Amino acid sequence: DVIGGKWKVLILWALNERTCRFGELRRAVTGVTEKVLSSHLKELEDDGIVHREVYAEVPPRVEYSLTPLGLSLNAALEPLGLWGREHIYRGAEEAGGGVDAGVGIDTDSGIRAGAGAGADCEAEPQVVAGLGRG
Repeated sequence: DVIGGKWKVLILWALNERTCRFGELRRAVTGVTEKVLSSHLKELEDDGIVHREVYAEVPPRVEYSLTPLGLSLNAALEPLGLWGREHIYRGAEEAGGGVDAGVGIDTDSGIRAGAGAGADCEAEPQVVAGLGRG
């Protein structure tokens, strides 16, 4: 179950062509617990989707990035993300709420970035957990 569950795809989007530390991922994927994030990262690493780099430093530093297989998986998931973004907007409009254009959702990645679209993990982007639920 490479991408099963609520969080794995969101983790993949957060790592899309960026290297992130655990804490950065924890902040980027809003709502995921440390236990679940740790478990999913281990599973994604075991499946060859995520690379875990441990640096021999004090304090210890661990960074996560996508492998070539992970990058190709994200490319395959991109049409699904586009579909989700289209329908989240439609669902909000049908509910009478509309969508706030000021939330800063990156149309390429589905990541809400505090400084606007295109920010990296250092800027603590937040993945919109509701994408695809419209």
